[in-house]
This record gives sequence, structure tokens and C-alpha cells, in this order.
Amino acid sequence: MFKKMCLTLCLTAFLAWAQDDEFDDSDFVSAGNSSAVSEGSESSGDEFDDAEDTRMSRSKREDMEARKKFEEDQRADEYANSLRRRDWLKDRLMLEIGMGSRYPFMGETGMGMGFGAGVEYITRWHIGAYASFGFLPKGTDTDFDDIELEGGTGYKVGINYYLFPKNPLHLGLSVSYGTVYFDHNVKPDDSNVRPLIKVNGVQADAIIAYMTNEWYYLQFSFGMYYAPDLAKKDKNNPSLREKSITDDTLESAVVNEDGMSKTGIVFGIAIGYALPEFFPDDTEKRRREREKERERSGR
Repeated sequence: MFKKMCLTLCLTAFLAWAQDDEFDDSDFVSAGNSSAVSEGSESSGDEFDDAEDTRMSRSKREDMEARKKFEEDQRADEYANSLRRRDWLKDRLMLEIGMGSRYPFMGETGMGMGFGAGVEYITRWHIGAYASFGFLPKGTDTDFDDIELEGGTGYKVGINYYLFPKNPLHLGLSVSYGTVYFDHNVKPDDSNVRPLIKVNGVQADAIIAYMTNEWYYLQFSFGMYYAPDLAKKDKNNPSLREKSITDDTLESAVVNEDGMSKTGIVFGIAIGYALPEFFPDDTEKRRREREKERERSGR
């Protein structure tokens, strides 16, 4: 009996020990699985964070590169503009339209100014050559409605010298030759038209012009002409005429005046289109290319 009880107790203790050992192994396995899952989760999170950081770094790098390029372009533009402001004038071609003495009519009776168009080219030494052609339209005498004033055409060629190339407002001096002044014969012809008396001569002007690297051009001129033919006392003076067919004595063809004055004050105004510089330097070329790129990109 005693032996059976001892055997039963030993068997019970062995079974209890076996159950405890199995429980510990399952806990270890569970714990091992939990740690593996945790490690896997941490590993997946690190990979996601690394990918996100890579995308952010790439975007940040691209943004920094774009900003750096923009700043470089800005500095280059500022330099190019400052360089361009050093000389607004050189190698520029202007197409001009205007009225007054340089285009090329200036007078007193009837219409005081004619209309014309001209072309001017300014070299890199700020010396410009220009030529213009103008016309005086036929009109009506302001004092007699039934008398017409004859129209006509004229020309002018000259040389200009401009000052202050750094400033958009340029002062200039001009010397020219061509049609400098006009007037109308007092006595109408058989068609009730007063003939046009126009004279050629030399002219000196002071010019105020506005021009930058943009396309527009504005010019005011004020000066004095000298017509050598008007200083003559013979038939070569267009403002003198013979009294009659039988009397070759010369008289003034202009009413209340002893002919036309050989000198006089003239003025004019013009607007124009200034073409870009024909021979730009490398900096100006780059500036134009960047302007085209910005236009294409819509900035």
C-alpha cells in the first residue's frame, strides 16, 4: 500500500513538471513570435521613413537648385541691365515719323508744318546719320476760302551727335542740309492757287531724345536755319520776282516783306521705333535669351 502511494505521488509530480515545462516553451515561442513581429514592424517603419526622407531630400534638392538658378539669372540680368544702361545709344536703328523742320518742312503761312518720315542709325560712337522725306499737303488759305495753297515735297539729310548715353534722356546736336523753310507766293495764279516757295539750306538743331533698350523713341528739336539763296539779290533768290514782263525790276514775292528771311527759328517733333542693338555683346545676348525663356515658360 505504501509503495502504491509513493508511485502515485511520483507520477503526479512528473506530470505536473511536464505541464509546467510545456507552458514555459509555449510562452517562449509566443514571446519569440511577438518579438519577431515587433522587429518586422519596426523594420517596415524604418524603410517607409527612409523612402519618405529620400523623396523629401530629392524635392528639396530640386527646389534649391531651381532657386539657385533663379538667383544666378537675377544677378546676371542686373549686371546685363547695368551694362546696357552704360550705353543706350550704340548701334541702334530708328524708324521715325514726325512733323516740323526735320521732316522736313517748317513755315508760316497756311499750314505751319509738314509731315514726314525718316530713318536714323546711331553708331557706337554716338554719331548718327539720318535722312527724311516729307510733304506739305495742299490746303486752303486761312484768309481767303476760295484760294488754295500749293503743296510740295522736301528732303533732309544730316548728322547727329548724342550726349549722355547712360541716361534715357539724351541731349544731342544736329547739322543738316535740305529743305529748311517754305512760304507761299502772295499773288495766286490763274487757278487761284498760291505757289509754294521752298528753299534749301543748312540747319543746326539742339535735340532732346528719349530712348532706352525698349522699342519707343521720342524726339524734340529746336534750331535755326540759314538759306544762302535767300541772301542773294538776284533772280536766284526764290522769294524775289520781276514786277512784270516789261519791267525786270525785282520785288518781293511775299506780301508785306522784303522777300523771305535767310535765317529763322525752326522746331519739330517726332516719334519712332528703335530697333534693338544690331551688334550686342555676349552679356546682352544672354539677357535676350533669358527673356525669351521666361516668355516661353510664362513667367
